[in-house]
Amino acid sequence: MRRINRLFQIVWVICRYRLDEFAPLTLLPLPLRLLFLLAPWRLFPKPQIPRGERLRRALEELGPIFVKFGQILSTRKDLLPEDLADELKRLQDKVPPFASDMAVRIIEESLKSPVSELFADFQTYPMASASIAQVHAATLKNGKEVVVKVIRPGIEKTIRLDIALMLLVARLVENYWEDGKRLHPVEVVKDYEHTIIDELDLQREAANTSQLKRNFAGSELIYIPEVYWEMTHSRVLVMERIYGVPIADVEQLRKANVNMKLLAERGVEIFFTQVFRDSFFHADMHPGNIFVDVSNPANPRYIAIDCGIVGTLTPEDQSYLARNLLAFFRRDYRQVAVLHISSGWVPGHTRVNEFEAAIRTVCEPIFERPLKDISFGQFLMRLFQTARRFDMEVQPQLVLLQKTLLNIEGLGRQLYPDLDLWSTAQPFLENWMKQRIAPPGLLKAIKQHAPDWIEQTPELPQILYEAFDQLRHLDRYNQANQDSLASLSRAFEKDKQQRRDFWLAGLVLASAAAMAIGDQPLRLTELPWPSVMLAVAGLYLLMRPK
Repeated sequence: MRRINRLFQIVWVICRYRLDEFAPLTLLPLPLRLLFLLAPWRLFPKPQIPRGERLRRALEELGPIFVKFGQILSTRKDLLPEDLADELKRLQDKVPPFASDMAVRIIEESLKSPVSELFADFQTYPMASASIAQVHAATLKNGKEVVVKVIRPGIEKTIRLDIALMLLVARLVENYWEDGKRLHPVEVVKDYEHTIIDELDLQREAANTSQLKRNFAGSELIYIPEVYWEMTHSRVLVMERIYGVPIADVEQLRKANVNMKLLAERGVEIFFTQVFRDSFFHADMHPGNIFVDVSNPANPRYIAIDCGIVGTLTPEDQSYLARNLLAFFRRDYRQVAVLHISSGWVPGHTRVNEFEAAIRTVCEPIFERPLKDISFGQFLMRLFQTARRFDMEVQPQLVLLQKTLLNIEGLGRQLYPDLDLWSTAQPFLENWMKQRIAPPGLLKAIKQHAPDWIEQTPELPQILYEAFDQLRHLDRYNQANQDSLASLSRAFEKDKQQRRDFWLAGLVLASAAAMAIGDQPLRLTELPWPSVMLAVAGLYLLMRPK
């Protein structure tokens, strides 16, 4: 029932703000187009406010999941009209706040002390407010300036309802759309559920922040603020206050004479360092979470906050991804095709030559061109067409990485449109691959795995014995597998036959009943013989041994 109420609430907001205006009707199939044209929202008057404001207010009313979607869109001026992108920027840190006395109550309940005892100064009006939490400025008793992040009350309930609706839609898509199974929508939504629920735990965010700070200790690329663990709770996080220019304020960065080329290149380097060196990356890098330290404009440094969402990759995915990217940078499209097939990202029966040609067609138009000359919309369209043609499956474990890459690419376009993404990233990847196979990299891997090898050494004779035993009885195992497969096949055929008999019997019995009713029989003995014969045949089909 709560899901139905939430669904009505979503439809109500769509009607109220007339969001149907944003649907690309000409691209929709005819049934959906008719549904949109006849839907109830057309009975509502259009609010007399700009369309960007209508969209932004609707996303704010719909809650955190929709606000996050708006945050991603706000970085894509290449895909959205400028007035919409500018209005959606307000979703990055200017979502309407919740009451300050509520924030104070949450802080005092969580940290078990009055705010006046915890801080020398606490500003009740929030300095920033986003989809999940809001932030207040404060000063500790020792004089250090901090920010206090507080989770929005009651937000988890709304998120869980929206996730339940998303899962329902995902299941419908997976079961009834021809591309549904390839896109894995249910798995993607479940992964997203874990991600956003984890974001509600500020202790987890504090742990992520501490890990990122260690990974970039002393780095001139990025600075991560310090966490005050003694004042951290699942609903409250106290961190060092930082000062910098918001990354979205490009005009202010230019006024400060920041080296924009270096800043954009460092953004790319930070991304690849996190993904490949550390396998631990900040996965919510929208502009509201990134600032720039302009104290030395010739050597600008990023400042990252809000580390609630981080991503990791398995060593296998990391290796496949790096090899794919390197092959792509070298325009070795055959190698890209082979790697996609061997990693299982496309079906094993795919013809390498055809896939190689398709990849070449997608990639050549964008290669070695600056971001400003690449039509991201057209590139995505060609990519989706290729993925569909070759039955390429969505990899749920890479969705978070792709979302982050989307943010980074959008930022690069705003900061330095002449950025050559390829020549910036290639040296880093080549160096990373060399380090992996060079003696220091091999030594590091050996050191990492040596304790496991040593621990398992006493078990080695038993492991060898079991391996030889399995080899010796391989024929028996194969025979058992074949028997199991044959048994499954028989069960499948039996089930198919039962269903076929059921439907046929139903048809025959229905025909018998229709004939009997048509003749209006009064007694069983007066039934017409064709009706009786059909009834007997139908019963035989239902009851015969299978």
